Amino acid sequence: MTNFLLVGNGAREHIIAEKAVESGAKLFSCMAYKHPAISRLCEKSGGAYKTCDICNPSEVAEFAGSQGIELAFASPDEVLAKGVSDGLIRKGIPCASPTQAASRIEWDKAYARELLSSHNVPGMPKFGIFLDETEAAEFIDAVGDVAVKPAGLTGGKGVKVSGVQLNGRDEAVAYAKEVLQSGMGGLPQVVIEEKLVGEEFTLQSFVDGKIFIPMPLVQDFKLAYEGDTGQNTGGMGSYSCADHRLPFLSQDDYESAIRAIEGSIRAMASEANRFKGVLYGQFIITKDGVKLIEFNARFGDPEAMNVLSVFDGNLIDVFKAMGKGELGGIRGQVKFKPLATVCKYLVPDGYPEKPLKDQPIKIAGTIAGNLRYYFASVYEKEGQIYTTGSRAVGLVGVAPTLGEAEKIAERGTSLFTGRLRHRSDIANEQMIKAKVDKIAKLTGIKN
Repeated sequence: MTNFLLVGNGAREHIIAEKAVESGAKLFSCMAYKHPAISRLCEKSGGAYKTCDICNPSEVAEFAGSQGIELAFASPDEVLAKGVSDGLIRKGIPCASPTQAASRIEWDKAYARELLSSHNVPGMPKFGIFLDETEAAEFIDAVGDVAVKPAGLTGGKGVKVSGVQLNGRDEAVAYAKEVLQSGMGGLPQVVIEEKLVGEEFTLQSFVDGKIFIPMPLVQDFKLAYEGDTGQNTGGMGSYSCADHRLPFLSQDDYESAIRAIEGSIRAMASEANRFKGVLYGQFIITKDGVKLIEFNARFGDPEAMNVLSVFDGNLIDVFKAMGKGELGGIRGQVKFKPLATVCKYLVPDGYPEKPLKDQPIKIAGTIAGNLRYYFASVYEKEGQIYTTGSRAVGLVGVAPTLGEAEKIAERGTSLFTGRLRHRSDIANEQMIKAKVDKIAKLTGIKN
């Protein structure tokens, strides 16, 4: 039995913890506040947990050393950016998550674009990186419709796009100015890219520095409200298909994404910055083919719930192989079941603009069969679960078909009471058809 430390306390970490215990690990956890499910999994497996500053490498490493940890995985983006993996490695603890330097591919968008462009990684859009407001405005004038991105981390909520959150040239220029003047994201740069029109998708991979093993494709729904409207969020839900592809993508599109991941892993390695961990590629299929939006240095949330719900293997063995650079030796053991998944997030009323906080939520029915639930940003106090103001519960339906999985997840949303809402249109039949028709019209190719 491996003493395994997980750092983090969201729905993504909930399912990682669940799979780790299923894989025979004794679970230990560092969490910012008591997560009701992860804490119970620690106790059930004979491990322990600690509430602490999970972004403090020394504090996390000290707990790990005191518990005889043999393998660790630091999960959230900010935790990686603060060097928690590095602190564990310095303590002599094998780590399956990337170092601070390797995770820079996520926490510094300017660095990522420059690195990947210099190594001719395919799928790069037209982009510019700016410190100066006037130069940023000139780039917007030259390009037209754009995506304006703080260079640093903003919890998935900092990107604004022309025609979605930005109405016209003046709003784009004003937002670029706001990003620079406020230091949004913690880095003094703004990244501006041409607006890409199409459908986004995610390809996550296990990576050991050289070899990578791709997971099923997932599509996330970022916008807050029905019909893909409203502000960006961390993700209101997502789906994956039984064939591990997506209805609007061709085999050539999939292979384009694979080539971008291959090129990116080589680019990082050539800079003496070998990436070990889970690499998350966010792509978009456009009329000009597949373009690379960004990389993240960890599982997505909610996408982790999709891929790990159908993962068929020993996750601890995979994490060990990633940390040692030995994924090739277990490639044949990494499998995913031929099932579809749909995740729908319950979020507090008012989310994301003015979310209600500290509201009690309860399970009001039986969770059984092919329905699963994962607590996200909630905390437990005296046996009662409360919201924090961010996403609260991920409901996951698993079934042979996407339609069945969607119905299971939708039914599951009614089993929780509290001041909560969700997007009922995620992965329903009408939404999927609209996406397929959109790409067929955009590309002139019917899948």
